[in-house]
Amino acid sequence: MRRSARTAVIKPRFRPVRTAWDGHMPAPGAAAAAKGPMGTLGSTGPIASFVRFVACGGGVGVASSGALLLLTNWLSIAVANAIVTVLGTLLCNELHSRITFRKGAAGWRVHAESTGTAVVAYLFTTGAMLALEAAAPHAGALTIQAVYLAAQGLAGLGRFVVLRLVVFARPKSRTATATATATGTPRPELVIAA
Repeated sequence: MRRSARTAVIKPRFRPVRTAWDGHMPAPGAAAAAKGPMGTLGSTGPIASFVRFVACGGGVGVASSGALLLLTNWLSIAVANAIVTVLGTLLCNELHSRITFRKGAAGWRVHAESTGTAVVAYLFTTGAMLALEAAAPHAGALTIQAVYLAAQGLAGLGRFVVLRLVVFARPKSRTATATATATGTPRPELVIAA
C-alpha cells in the first residue's frame, strides 16, 4: 500500500516545558513566601531591623537608665546623662552596625554619623530631665525612670529612622540592578505541537 501525501504521519517534535514544579525554575515569590509577610528576624527589612533596633537599643537604654540613677547621687543630671549617653552611644553604634543593620564592625564614619544622632538624643533627653527637675524637684526614682525612658524611646525612634535611611542605607548599584534585570526569571518555553 502506498501512502498519499495527505495521510502522511507527521512526527511532532516536543520539547519539555520547564516549570517551577519540576525544580528547573524558582516559583514566583517563593523566597518572599518562605519569609512570610513581614520577613524574618534575620532579614534586613524594616520590620526585622526595627525589632533588632529595639532589642539592642532598649537593652542599652534600660542599663543606661539604671546607670543614670546611680550617677545622679554624685553628679548633676546633665553630667550624668552626658557620661551615660557617650558610653551608651559607643555600645549602641557597635550593636546596631553588627546586629541591627548587619554591616559588620562599625567604622569611624558610622560612629561619627551615628554619634550625631546621639547628640540630638542627648539634647532631647537632657531637656526632658531638666524639665522634670524644674517641674518636680523632688520627683521619686520611679518618675525619673519613667520620664527618662519615655524621652529616650522617642529619641530612639527618631534615631532608627535616620540610621536606616541615612547612616546604614545601602546605595543602589547600577551593575546589580542591570544584572538582576538581565538575568530575571526565565519564562517557560511554550511548545505547540503541529
